[in-house]
Order: sequence, then C-alpha cells, then structure tokens
Amino acid sequence: MNTSVLRPLGLAALASLALLTGACTKSTDPQAAADVAVSAEDQSLADEENAALTDLVEAGSPADAAVAASPAAEPTDLAQVAGNCFTRTYEASTRTLTLDFGPVNCVGPNGVARRGKVVAVFSGPYRQAGATVTITLVNYYRNDNLHTGTRTLTHLGNGSWKLQVQNASVTTAAGTHSWASERQYTRTAGFGTRTILDDEYSVTGQASGTNRKGVSYTATIEQPLVKKIQAGCARTFVAGTVKIQTSREKELLLNYDPTGTQACDNLATITSNGVTRTIRLGRAL
Repeated sequence: MNTSVLRPLGLAALASLALLTGACTKSTDPQAAADVAVSAEDQSLADEENAALTDLVEAGSPADAAVAASPAAEPTDLAQVAGNCFTRTYEASTRTLTLDFGPVNCVGPNGVARRGKVVAVFSGPYRQAGATVTITLVNYYRNDNLHTGTRTLTHLGNGSWKLQVQNASVTTAAGTHSWASERQYTRTAGFGTRTILDDEYSVTGQASGTNRKGVSYTATIEQPLVKKIQAGCARTFVAGTVKIQTSREKELLLNYDPTGTQACDNLATITSNGVTRTIRLGRAL
C-alpha cells in the first residue's frame, strides 16, 4: 500500500458537519437556523460521497498506468469498499478506469447500495507531483440518490493534494443539492515512515451551493483544519474553524478546538448570534 498520501477514509471527516443539525435548531430564528442546518447536512452527504469516490479510485487505480488491463493497485482495499458489486476495466490507451456497478442496486460490505458507473481518467503516473485524475459519474446512484459532477484530484508532491468538485449535485427524495468546492490537503507530519498512523494534514478551502430547500450558502474554512491520522482519531479534525453562511444572512462558526489543546475528544463549539455552545461531534457514516 502506498502510504505517501492521505487514505480516503480521512476525507470522510468532513461529513462531521452533519451534527450541526440538532444544535442549529435552537436559534431564536428557526427558519434561518434551519437553513444553516440543511446546508450543513447537504454538505455532509456530499463530502461523504466525495470520500467514497476517492477511496474507490485510489484503490482501483492501475498498478501501472501504461499497461493494458493493469490490475488494481490495492485490490484488497477495493474489495473492502465495494465488495463484489462491480466490474473493473482499465484501458491503457486512454488511461481510463471504469468501475461499473450495473443497472441494479448492489449493496457493498459497508451497507451502501450503488448502481451506475464511476469513470476515472489519469493524466499520467498516479500519485506523482502534478499528476491528476478526473472522476466523472454515469447514471450513478448511492442509496437511490443520484450523484453528478466532476471531481479532479491533483497530487502536489510530498503527500499533499488538491480536490476540486465542479457542477456537482445530489438528488434525493427531499430535493436537489447542487454545489462546487475546492480543498487542499497539505501534509505536515509523517514523512518517511511506512505507517499512516503518524500523518498530519492542514486542510484549507471552501464550498458553495444551493441546498435542497433552494437556499444558497457558503462554507469556508477560516482557520486551517488540523487532521491527525491516529488510532481512534482518523475521522476527527482536532483544530480549525469553518464558517457557514446562507443567503438569508444566517451565519454560524464551528470551532473544532475550543480548549486549545488539539485533543481528539470530538468536542467542538458553535457560535451564532453571539451565543456559543459546546457540542459533541458525531462519527461519519
């Protein structure tokens, strides 16, 4: 396994925004607070699938991009994510990886039902500085929610990388959430070791979109998020702040390190209308 990059499960930490739901509804302006909560929930679902897609492509990437029908670089990891729910093909002439989940829902080992195709095109040798992979979706559903959009992963060297999401949407029974985002993961520790359990990253970036209720929002990382890949701490940011603001002028600040100790304790604070409350972050699904 290549350990020079952040394992995709680490991406799922962004899904912790979902827990804003319960806290926000206590605002003195219920509708405005609900707007922020819905936006946070929608970003959570989006980020969770961004994590899963990156995980799939990371594990399914060709061991040698120049070789026709090159096997998956990490077949065990790919099976752990998707089980036997897909057909994998790789075309060296176009550097195209296709994971075809078929036209009927197939439930993987993590309980996620998928159908449709994930298509990834590699610009060159994967994981080298400057190399990119562009991920597109073809009639792709996760748990009967239709996902669209283009995701571009660019490796920056030294285990750092950038993820750009464009023209993305998730259509659910409750409505359609559309968004775009850009985030950069800069590796700050864990160089030169064969384990990921001492890796650390600084995460910056922003997202903007329209939630499933038709309210536009922005989510901006104001102070870089700190991610430590440690046993029992892989999915939790231990520091940093995120501001979520809707078009109805409701704003909330999420602080991952209210004690200033960078403890992996799942505690955070939210501040809205000058009122600060302590909350406990939930685990990403």
